[in-house]
Amino acid sequence: MSTSNISADVEKDAGTQDYTHLTNDTVRTFSWSNISVTVNDRATKQPIDILSNVNGIVEAGEVLALMGPSGSGKTTLLNILAHRAAIPKAIVQQELYVNGKTTDLESFRKLSGYVEQEDALVGSLTVRETLYFAAKLGLPASISASERTSRITSLLQSFGLTHQANTLIGTPLRKGVSGGQKRRVSVASQLITGPKVLFLDEPTSGLDARASWEVMRFVREVAREFKILVIASIHQPSTATFELFDKLMLLSKGKVVYNGPVGDVRGYFGGLGYEMPLYTNPAEFLLHLTNTDFSPDSTSKSSENHLTHLHTAWTHSPAATALAQTLSTPPPSTTHPLTLTPSSASPVTTLLALIHRSFIKSHRDVVAYGIRIAMYLGLAIMMGTVWLRLSPTQANIQAFTNAIFFGGAFMSFMAVAYIPSYLEDLSLYTKERANGLYGPTSFMLANFVIGVPYLFLIAVLFSVVGYWLGNFNPTAQGFWTWVMWLFLDLLAAESLVVLLASLVPVFVVALAATAFANGLWMCVGGFMVQPQALNPFWRYVFHYIDYQGYVFRGMMVNEFGSRNYSCGEGCKCMYASALEEQCVVEGKAVLAQYGYGTGDVGKYVGYMLVIIFAYRMLGWVVLYLRKH
Repeated sequence: MSTSNISADVEKDAGTQDYTHLTNDTVRTFSWSNISVTVNDRATKQPIDILSNVNGIVEAGEVLALMGPSGSGKTTLLNILAHRAAIPKAIVQQELYVNGKTTDLESFRKLSGYVEQEDALVGSLTVRETLYFAAKLGLPASISASERTSRITSLLQSFGLTHQANTLIGTPLRKGVSGGQKRRVSVASQLITGPKVLFLDEPTSGLDARASWEVMRFVREVAREFKILVIASIHQPSTATFELFDKLMLLSKGKVVYNGPVGDVRGYFGGLGYEMPLYTNPAEFLLHLTNTDFSPDSTSKSSENHLTHLHTAWTHSPAATALAQTLSTPPPSTTHPLTLTPSSASPVTTLLALIHRSFIKSHRDVVAYGIRIAMYLGLAIMMGTVWLRLSPTQANIQAFTNAIFFGGAFMSFMAVAYIPSYLEDLSLYTKERANGLYGPTSFMLANFVIGVPYLFLIAVLFSVVGYWLGNFNPTAQGFWTWVMWLFLDLLAAESLVVLLASLVPVFVVALAATAFANGLWMCVGGFMVQPQALNPFWRYVFHYIDYQGYVFRGMMVNEFGSRNYSCGEGCKCMYASALEEQCVVEGKAVLAQYGYGTGDVGKYVGYMLVIIFAYRMLGWVVLYLRKH
């Protein structure tokens, strides 16, 4: 489906307000008890409680706010409730129930949605296309195209994004929607799939007071009408936004200070002697009350006693006792876990949607392939003009060899330019996998499929310029064989980038690792030092798995396997061959110096395919094993 078709489909049902896909009578309650998280202090090696015995419950149609000062544990709690990893090397105790029963991770991800604090969106898609692909990936095939379109239009209107529907999200090189509008797109893209439990990590971050209120008002309306359970961590909402929440869980130092209706907050803390002044933002008052980091006596006994009083008061309050009774009656069943498996998009539909989305990104975002095409063309012009119209003489044999090494090695090295684009894709995959939309297989296949035509195009464009300017083997077969080797070289180089960037998804580290790996392959490939002279360690450990080495061999055979070179004046041939008496160096004599044979090209191609497959499979393993 083209991008114009996406736009047309979405516009067909403009003005409708249809959220019937969100209706759900299955999930009535989501509860948790005795949640504790402990880590060891780096300095003292003593255990520190990040969370301590946190209990709570949310019923269908309610919106719960998780609040607390920085370091209170609200983000950690949100991640635990969403069945996500909390803190590395932490000891976690948790009891999570849906309708009083446990549920496995896969099922829970299918019935829940999670909006990250950092927006993970494809910058080269429009707002409308972002929602389109969210629906395509998250909704079952039974949902008709017109129904998906209706939901997209409704969400665009409700989130105030109608006028930005055809605006790009934004890339480093192309301005798009504002940061606040990105937050609204992130929330809308989760709601479109009809989650039964929705987690929001700072949903109003980057929004002004009006936009924050509009987003949370819409979330509350949808939650109430279609019985969705919403849990949102929030920092310091305005008074109007704060009052949109049904319940508040207030944390301080990892312990609960209050857990109940928002409307009862003033009375509860007033009863403890903390009167809330009139015309004061309740959220601001509560954060000031529970934050001792900046108090003048934050290290004194009185500060510690203040928090102890708040914690103890809640623990012994009637509301906490009532909550404990609610959680224990009826007792949670662990013998018959609840398994909810809503239908979702088929694997084929998912793969096609990912390929379609990647195709749009690839031709709009110049960072993905546009800059690389320009870089490779520049390299081809430079190479072709440096090694310009080399004549087939003995004096130029080394120049031909140098050009072959340079072309293959630097084509591979410049694959580092793909790292930023891949890391953006990886960030989006991490979010969508955590929400149960698809796994590493679909992601890896789509990534490979969309890259193949662009890498082939790069190989052809580079060869059209560099090959003929350099006057390499002037035959059609020689040209297309050169193209094939460059194509395999690029496939292997990009596969290496995918592996290393998946292993360490940090730009600077991935860049350094890829550059180091390419430097290693250049050294042991067989050009700098011939294979026979390589140190046994480098030869047997790295040389035989060096894809650049096989590219160099293949290109050498392509150039010298069926071409002869004049020995020049005096007929002093540097390479002994059968044609020496004719004052000609047979190209095969050059290959013999490197130990290469013309009959091994098929094996070289096979080794390249194995290496490419191995890189991709290792990348798949890395993504499969990574916990979310």
